[in-house]
Amino acid sequence: MQLKSFRELLVWQRAIDLVEEVYHLTAMLPKAEQYGLRSQTQRAAVSIPSNIAEGCGRSHPGDYLRFLSIANGSLLELDTQLEVTIRLGFLSREQVHKATGLVKEEGKMLFRLIQTLKP
Repeated sequence: MQLKSFRELLVWQRAIDLVEEVYHLTAMLPKAEQYGLRSQTQRAAVSIPSNIAEGCGRSHPGDYLRFLSIANGSLLELDTQLEVTIRLGFLSREQVHKATGLVKEEGKMLFRLIQTLKP
C-alpha cells in the first residue's frame, strides 16, 4: 500500500502526541528555564515528527533513513532532557510518566521502521 501522506504514518502521529505532552510539561517549568531547558526540550520534541515528515518526502530510501536516524537522535535527546527535569526537581517522575511512555513507544516504532527500510 502506497502512503498518500506522512500524516498516515502511526510513528508520525505518535510523535505529534509526544510534542503535545512535552508542551504541557514544559509549561510547568520555572520561568528562568524559558530560554534554557524549556526551549531545548520543545525543540527536540518538535524535531522528531519534523524529521519523519521530511524524510518521508525524500525520493531516495537512504535519505529517508538518515532523517529517521536524526529523529531517533532527537528522541534520545528528549528522553535525556526529561530525566534532567526530574533530577533538578522541576517535575516529578509521576508528572513525566506519560511522556516517558510515549518516548518508549516512539523509539520502538522508529526502530521497526528503520529496520524495515534498511537494505
